[in-house]
Amino acid sequence: MSQRANPRGTFLKIADSLKRQIEEDSDMLELPSLAEVMRGHKVSRGVALRAFGVLRQEGVAEPAPGERWRVVRADARVDRCPLDQQIADIIAAEGLEVGEAFPSASALAARFGVSRPTVTKALERLEAAGVLAGGGQGKVRTVRAVPTREERP
Repeated sequence: MSQRANPRGTFLKIADSLKRQIEEDSDMLELPSLAEVMRGHKVSRGVALRAFGVLRQEGVAEPAPGERWRVVRADARVDRCPLDQQIADIIAAEGLEVGEAFPSASALAARFGVSRPTVTKALERLEAAGVLAGGGQGKVRTVRAVPTREERP
């Protein structure tokens, strides 16, 4: 009979390991990706998700839509606006006018530290809201309207 590790409690050990990482690295803002946790601890997706759930329940981390899980620190201020709203804020911040070219999905992905498909979904929401004119593959997206705070999705 072979010796196998008992999966019960494994997610708690992973959560403790992640908490130690957070405590040791005061600059840590994001948790490792789900894939990194799975690979590093040799566990299934479900076990890794349960570990993240423990961190959420204890108030140590929180999920960020379209991004990695964020570390919750009492002294850190985090922008919790949806990605499409953060992208819409670029129009005002950079003084873009109607008809001007908007940054590409690749540039926005690098700027916000998320994947290109995530940015594409946010851009599609802004197109549906009438803020941006559709680009499509190889075409430049342009500003269709300068949103006010109330108009932003």
